[in-house]
Amino acid sequence: MKLVLASKNVKKMREMNDILSGMGVEVCLQADVGIDVDVEETGSTFEENSRLKAQAVMEASGLPAIADDSGLCVDALNGAPGVYSARYGGEGLDDTGRYRLLLANMPKGEARTAKFVSVITCCFPGGEVLTARGECPGTIAFAPMGEGGFGYDPVFFLPRLKKTFAQLSAEEKNAISHRGLALAAFQAKLEEYLKK
Repeated sequence: MKLVLASKNVKKMREMNDILSGMGVEVCLQADVGIDVDVEETGSTFEENSRLKAQAVMEASGLPAIADDSGLCVDALNGAPGVYSARYGGEGLDDTGRYRLLLANMPKGEARTAKFVSVITCCFPGGEVLTARGECPGTIAFAPMGEGGFGYDPVFFLPRLKKTFAQLSAEEKNAISHRGLALAAFQAKLEEYLKK
């Protein structure tokens, strides 16, 4: 089965393929099926934004579409950046600029607890919708560490492993990450769906 990813993020596509390929599922980019859809993320929750993206790409391609909406929720920042994680600080910032801004905005003396959240939604042309959520708790590091991953990975610290996401191998990260957990839950739902 081919699923069109409602994103242009090649690293996100690789993560999804690493986890779902064992089921005979191939996740491809929009360009691979000749479409280019930019969806305005107007939802106030990860669930709403994930569904908006999957629905739009499914309608444009006529194929099942999968979307991930994910972000970092920091307790000391009242859950920010949350659904605005990819746009935190405005259009002019790259990943490094965003996590530097986050570090600068962390209140002194407050707990640095945070969680990564991922919601996976798959919309099928027949109207069926599968949704799964994953969360990974951690803390915000005082400085970036590691070269791997993307986004806020260098500053998302896992106390039990004493490493940031950016210091983990792809296999280690997929086993415990918010997206890995959401994809595992999604995989179970997809297996049930395919049996029908």
